[in-house]
This record gives sequence, C-alpha cells and structure tokens, in this order.
Amino acid sequence: MEKKPVNINQLLTIIALVVVGFGVGFVLPNSKKEETSQDPTNSDKVTTTPTVTIDVVKKAFSDATIKFGDDTKKVIFMEVSDPSCPYCQIAGGYNKELNKEVTESFKKQNRNIDYVQVEDGGTYLAPVKEMRKLVESGDAAFAMIYQNGHGAGEMGMKALYCAFELDKFWEVKELIFSSEGYDLMNNEVKNNLSKADIVADFLASVVDKNKMVSCLDSGKYSETLTKDSGIAKSLGVSGTPGFFVNEHSYAGAYSFEDMKPVVEAALGE
Repeated sequence: MEKKPVNINQLLTIIALVVVGFGVGFVLPNSKKEETSQDPTNSDKVTTTPTVTIDVVKKAFSDATIKFGDDTKKVIFMEVSDPSCPYCQIAGGYNKELNKEVTESFKKQNRNIDYVQVEDGGTYLAPVKEMRKLVESGDAAFAMIYQNGHGAGEMGMKALYCAFELDKFWEVKELIFSSEGYDLMNNEVKNNLSKADIVADFLASVVDKNKMVSCLDSGKYSETLTKDSGIAKSLGVSGTPGFFVNEHSYAGAYSFEDMKPVVEAALGE
C-alpha cells in the first residue's frame, strides 16, 4: 500500500490541540480551586491546619490596643477588620440590611451563598456577635485590629479605639457596623479628620459626645492604625476580614458555624 505523504499543517494542528488539551487539564482545576477558596461560606475550605503558631497569636493579642480578657483563656479570638469594608460589616452582624442585600445579589448570579442571619431566617451566624457572647461569658479573649480593607475606615476605627478607652467599645461597634454607620463612614466621613463632630453626633446615644470629640481631635490613635497593620502582617493577613480562633485562620466572612469545632475542642466541649 502506498503511504500518503505527511501533511505538515495537519500534524502541527494535532500537536497544538494536544498541547492545549494538556494546558486546559492543568489550568482549569487550578482556576476552580482558586475560585472556591475565595468563597468564605464554603466549609470545605475552612483552614484547620495552623498557619501561624499560638505564640504568634498571643504576641499579636498582647500588642493589640483593643482587647478583652487575656491570653491565658482557652480560646483567643482575633478580628482583623476595617469599618468601611462590606464583608467586615457582614461578619460583624449588626448591618442586617447589607447581609440581605449581598445574599440577594448572589442569588441573582445563581450562587447559593447565604449571609442572611439565623434570626432573620437564614443560615449565617455572624462570627463577631458570637465571639462577643463568649467574651462576655468569660470563656474567651478577643482582640480587634485594623487593616485597610476598603479605604474609608480610619475615622471609624479611631472612634472604636476611643470607645474602648471610654469603656463603650461594644456599644459603639454596634453603631459603626450598622447600615447607618457603614453609609456614614463610606459616603460622608471617610478619613476626614475634620469630621470628628459628625462621628461624635452619630455615636452620642451611647457615648459622651464631648469625650469622643476630644479623643478624636487629639490624634492620639493616628499611629495605632499603622501599628495594627503591622500586627496584621505578622499574622499573615493581607485582606479583610480575617479571623483567628487560637492559631486557626479564617480568611473572609465565615459563619461562626465553621469555627465552632475549633472553639468547642479548645473549651473541651
């Protein structure tokens, strides 16, 4: 039988298809992995292997300005946050409007992600609210540190430093992390140092206005923002929100349900 001459163009096409096929085989799984790892509600992606040591976490806790309890507690919570960051607000649990709004947005994209809180008929347990309960019951320690995650949260964070100093942290946090506080920080106050009066007026129902203005105007916490960012870097946190339960890291607005196994194990439950 006479052999047909090899068609060089066809051969090159076949080789190219084989190369592309291998490329797709390698690229697609990696792309999918990257996409799902960014989904903070995917419990399969919860970090269960420590990324830092407990000693590093304890050092970060010790260096934090805002902290409750001490590092002898069986559970140490660390929150790396920015009051102007939408997912920090979602994780805070006091901006229920945003939780619902983001969930509806995901539904329109045919993505089954639920940030609606349990008390509102959803499945999401806002981690900060649950952490607060354990702190107030004496079962856990808690620290909050600042990391620039959205660009307009500096005055809001300074108000939280001042509130901690004035023993009104949780009350002020509820307002800063509410729908109204989120709007105020992002659309009116931003990082404008001259807006201390506006911030203090907004918080006047829970903290003395004159004391808040005096604290904000003093500039005493300007360097604390930089200090906190350094602490976040020591923990390997580059985005917001970021949480630690002891040495276990949760990068994103995870539900507290994802953190419960680590908490319960640490408490011996």
